[in-house]
Amino acid sequence: MFDTLAGLPMHPLIVHATAVVVPAAALAVALAGVWPTFRARTGPLALALSTLALVLVPMTVQSGDALRGRLPASELIDRHRDLGTGLLPWVIALVLAAGATGWLRRGEMIRTRPAEADGGSGGPDDIPGPARAARLTAVLVAIVAVVAAAGVVASVVRIGHSGAEAAWSDVATTTTGHATPEPRRQG
Repeated sequence: MFDTLAGLPMHPLIVHATAVVVPAAALAVALAGVWPTFRARTGPLALALSTLALVLVPMTVQSGDALRGRLPASELIDRHRDLGTGLLPWVIALVLAAGATGWLRRGEMIRTRPAEADGGSGGPDDIPGPARAARLTAVLVAIVAVVAAAGVVASVVRIGHSGAEAAWSDVATTTTGHATPEPRRQG
């Protein structure tokens, strides 16, 4: 299905979208997890980007499998494919973390702080049980968001590196030993 477009393999085309959207989603989810102001101002951005990433990753894997079928067998390509298929669980975790930040944002919009309303000092002893639970939930969501984002970014870097090795290793081995031409002198 995702083999070629106008005679070109679709994998390099789709992978560029994936290489932009997936790290952007990871950044948005991590920021939404740890920064309440970002979470409040951007609304569903983290969920939208991570959902788009969830659509792009399987498309990228399928187009890569189609391209792999057209190429000679290679350990580098097999390694790249194995790493690529490992990204989906991280992106699923990212979508779940984005959903949790959206849920957290909704709760923050509904909730009012009793300590601020009645003139309390806002210190740790003034925090009632529900507010303490809300803070703990926010911390847990932040941890999940950061771990999912870090896992996604680490995977994308490893996948990208292995893909570059698979695509360009022949070029590197054929160009070594060639002299670099001297620049032309003007004048």
